[in-house]
Amino acid sequence: MIPLIEREVVENKKWVSSEEVIDVFAAAQSMPGAIAINSSTFIGYKIYGKKGAIVATIGVILPSFFIIALIAMFFSKVQDAPVVKAVFSGIRPAIASLISIAAIKVSKTSIVDKAGLIIAILSVLLVAFFDVQAIFVILGGAAVGLAIYYLFPERAANILSNGGNEN
Repeated sequence: MIPLIEREVVENKKWVSSEEVIDVFAAAQSMPGAIAINSSTFIGYKIYGKKGAIVATIGVILPSFFIIALIAMFFSKVQDAPVVKAVFSGIRPAIASLISIAAIKVSKTSIVDKAGLIIAILSVLLVAFFDVQAIFVILGGAAVGLAIYYLFPERAANILSNGGNEN
């Protein structure tokens, strides 16, 4: 969903910038619930206030609800069929690639300096190898961002003004 949401709201509709959508995804990921629902609610609110948030949320929930309800009615009867197993064996790698593409796009706009690279690497290590919960990694990243902001105001101003590019 992340690449689809990003393409639609940044490239097609131009409702938010690529930097803003990264912030939306970060906030949506840090809250309970599906990232697609949370991010659409944020963007809907930004575009049209409370009504926009409600419509955007319903617009994301309803198609999934109907599709899942349809699948649930029939899936238990066919889940062990070889054809269904073959379909899912093809779907899994496709989904992994979509997640990878989203991660690459997010990293291009999020990792703008050495500190960001260190945070990203450390976050991957903590989650992948030490089973640290994502919320603690997000809070840790926020703490590091605040520390940089208060301890190194010139560096923070540079990062905030031009994405960390030294000009």
